[in-house]
Amino acid sequence: MAKSKRGRSLWHLPARGRGTCPVCHSTRIKLLYPRTKSDGMSLKVCKRCDKAPQSRIDAL
Repeated sequence: MAKSKRGRSLWHLPARGRGTCPVCHSTRIKLLYPRTKSDGMSLKVCKRCDKAPQSRIDAL
């Protein structure tokens, strides 16, 4: 049976949760993973950059 609710929560986000990743600069990619810089600022990053080292996040 089909899962009609899968991804439905993304519909309420601006641009369906998509944008340009601030770490790898990929365009039109889902930004669903919050990462926090050392100074406390929060960023939304893509799935690949979710596992990036903290030094790469702080370089922004």
